[in-house]
Amino acid sequence: MPEKATTIATYAAGASLAAITLVYVFGPTFFLDDEATSSSTKKKGVVGLSNAANDCFINSVLQALAGLPDLRIYLIRETHRRKLDGPEVYLVDPEKSSAESATNRPGKLEGLQKGLLTYGLKDILDKLNERPIYKKTISPQSFIRALEHAFGTRISRQQQDAQEFLQIVTERLCDEYHAGAKARRHASRHGITLENGDAASGRREIEEQFGVEPPQDELKEQGEDEDAPLPDEEGFPFEGKIESQIECLTCHFKPKPSSSAFVTLTLSVPQVSSTTLNACFDGMLKVEHIDDFKCEWCRLDHAVKTKEQELERATEPEVKERLESDISKIKQALEDDPENPPVDVEFPDPKLSPKRRIARHMYISAFPKVLAVHLSRSMFAVGTVSTKNLAKVSFPESLPLGGLLHRNNYRLLGMVTHKGSHNSGHYESFRRQVQPVPFSTPHSFGLEGAYSRQASPLPSAAASAMQSPRLSSTNFDGASDLASPIPSHLTLDSPSLQSLSSNSSQGTAGPRGPAPTSAPRTDGDSLRPSPPSGDSTSKLSRTQSLRSLKDKASEKAQSMVDANPLKRKSRRTVNRWWRISDDKIKESKTSEVLGMQKEVYLLFYELDR
Repeated sequence: MPEKATTIATYAAGASLAAITLVYVFGPTFFLDDEATSSSTKKKGVVGLSNAANDCFINSVLQALAGLPDLRIYLIRETHRRKLDGPEVYLVDPEKSSAESATNRPGKLEGLQKGLLTYGLKDILDKLNERPIYKKTISPQSFIRALEHAFGTRISRQQQDAQEFLQIVTERLCDEYHAGAKARRHASRHGITLENGDAASGRREIEEQFGVEPPQDELKEQGEDEDAPLPDEEGFPFEGKIESQIECLTCHFKPKPSSSAFVTLTLSVPQVSSTTLNACFDGMLKVEHIDDFKCEWCRLDHAVKTKEQELERATEPEVKERLESDISKIKQALEDDPENPPVDVEFPDPKLSPKRRIARHMYISAFPKVLAVHLSRSMFAVGTVSTKNLAKVSFPESLPLGGLLHRNNYRLLGMVTHKGSHNSGHYESFRRQVQPVPFSTPHSFGLEGAYSRQASPLPSAAASAMQSPRLSSTNFDGASDLASPIPSHLTLDSPSLQSLSSNSSQGTAGPRGPAPTSAPRTDGDSLRPSPPSGDSTSKLSRTQSLRSLKDKASEKAQSMVDANPLKRKSRRTVNRWWRISDDKIKESKTSEVLGMQKEVYLLFYELDR
């Protein structure tokens, strides 16, 4: 008996030690990884920014930018591309730069080509996207110093406007991209071999940041356009193009549309109690009528009529010949291009040209990947100070833009709000917690892992190396509703039912096929359907009974799952947001974000793929 008690005590001590070891080893990992177990862990899942000198306008914009996957992917690719190319590609020759452009100084151009702000923004966004296990706050001073170094001046803290800060940052990033692309294009023309910006190091960092491997970019043909991107470049994600088209309501002449690039869209909020984001877009993109406009086609037509009158009154042959030549040239310009009138023709006084009424229409010709919308709430009146427009602006979570044939759907990922008056207040930012995967995986697997891919509905001609459990066809001869040979937990996608369907379709209960081999098979070794026999009617009825059994089994399994009282409801992760006020962070929901109609100031939409 003492030996038995000692053995029991030894076993108990070993089991206790094993349990303590399991808790010690797997406990921290479980509590750190399982976000749903503790609300305090979720509140500490994002990094805050300190506010030492009224920097809420900087902090709110940086937090909103940190939640944009397309921007972060661009920064990763651009910085890796510059590192792979080497510093010699982005060096500036002072003599050539002064001869080519008198507006950009050599130091400024070299700063643009080196991407000073691009590196600074990538560093701060990487820090903001860390996953700390405790409350963590960092300072935005590193990015502010990079911004001051890029512009060569000190940033004034008096202009505390988040939209102005966002405009400065995005315009600088866009200029750095185009300067770097021009330097790479110049290097490629002079025989310098450039590495692909989407190289292994960049792809590896994207995979580490977002959990999936990006696909290989398809090479684009490089044209002669100076502003066209290189074959492996996709451009700055905030950059888009907007065009303005005018039409004369008298002669219906439409000149070439004028195009301009943008990085943010500013929409005026009407002075009403409540409005919508679509109404603000209509205010910018609607048709506008302008009076007293001098149309080029009407001006040339007026010149033709004037010279024809002079021709009727002319008596000298030389004057008649000159007028006829002028009329012929002007008519040719009317047919070819009224915007390019002949140079050697003397036109009437511009003051005598007729004034017309025109219609102007603006539209977005190139949609950006990231659409930054600024809602202008400033109201100005003569003789008074500017005030803030407190109108409620309702905005959607999904924003469709474009025509019916070329529809672009955007999804809300970030927002900056402002509380206070026009001259003072506080900025806050909202970021969506769970970001969509930026790239789709090449193969879709089930919930069980890589080996749970659904099989083809048709029986495969090649036999599997692993024999799945099967039920003999003799079990179905006396099948009935009371005693079903198929267990209730089997579904249509189980291997047993797949083997049953393949065997029943062949009308035999024999083996599934020949054993796998590395040698090539002949035609006689392949599986062939059995020839039709006389008992086809009985086989058809047997197949129908199998299908009915499968349906009943699936319905039974689904009813058992739905009726389970212990079933854990899945949380909608896309409904969770971070509400960030400098270093103060708390959770929010989509309904709360969409309810900030009075405070909304900046909206960040990302293009859906």
